[in-house]
Amino acid sequence: MDLKPKDEKKLYLASFVGGGVAGLFVDMVLFPLDTLKTRLQAQQGFTKAGGFKGIYKGIGPQAIGSAPQAALFFLTYETIKHYSEGVVPSYAAPAVHMFGGGVAEVAACLVRVPMEVVKQRRQTQSGNKPSLKIALSAYKHEGLRGLYRGFGSTILREIPFSVIQFPILEYLKKTYRKNFKNNIPLESWEVAVCGSIAGGFSAAVTTPLDVAKTRIMLADRKQVRAGEMTVANTLKQIYRTEGVKGLFSGFVPRVTWITLGGCIFFGSYDFAKGTCLQFIDRDTEY
Repeated sequence: MDLKPKDEKKLYLASFVGGGVAGLFVDMVLFPLDTLKTRLQAQQGFTKAGGFKGIYKGIGPQAIGSAPQAALFFLTYETIKHYSEGVVPSYAAPAVHMFGGGVAEVAACLVRVPMEVVKQRRQTQSGNKPSLKIALSAYKHEGLRGLYRGFGSTILREIPFSVIQFPILEYLKKTYRKNFKNNIPLESWEVAVCGSIAGGFSAAVTTPLDVAKTRIMLADRKQVRAGEMTVANTLKQIYRTEGVKGLFSGFVPRVTWITLGGCIFFGSYDFAKGTCLQFIDRDTEY
């Protein structure tokens, strides 16, 4: 597809700004639910991992990483989606959304994983060891591999999540727009409702993968070096020792967090993106 430079600028800037604003907003508002979810999934148990105390521990790395990783995600996703229009037949649109979501998750994880490693250790460790010291300790003992521990398991969680979430989201938006809006673009609150439904369902289905990712990120270095902490081995171990209940540890806060997060995230993304486009168009006129 032959795009004008102005159209490309609008696409990249609006997606980048909209994604960054949405990511930071939702992660800051719902951070306590993320903390509770992580502690429920921790191997030492909810109480030893911190219980209900210090539910804002780890918010520093989250605040630093939220906007860049969300901006990178939507920049990638919207670009793939945009360039496929007019090239890929309409019946293959869900495949484009799956592919776009998967590639975007890989890109976003370059920022997300180090943030998650530091944040989750901060959330579950006793004492008040600063996030910077946790990051430096991980790097000192394991190098970049320490900061990117769980990268593979995060990808294995995020790609299925996006492969489920984005086709559902796009289908809900398209169906609602066609049947109830006479093809008029949706308001941001309507996009938010679609996002909450898609996010909540995807979160429920992928919870075991999220549990495995959390256990791998929090595992002792000796277990990781021994090659024991693969996703498959971790899931088997959880099932053997804790049963199905263990595989779905943190189910309620995770689904609640992502359902509310999907509502806030996609609603604020649509609003921020639309506002950014208006500013670009206004500047272009002048």
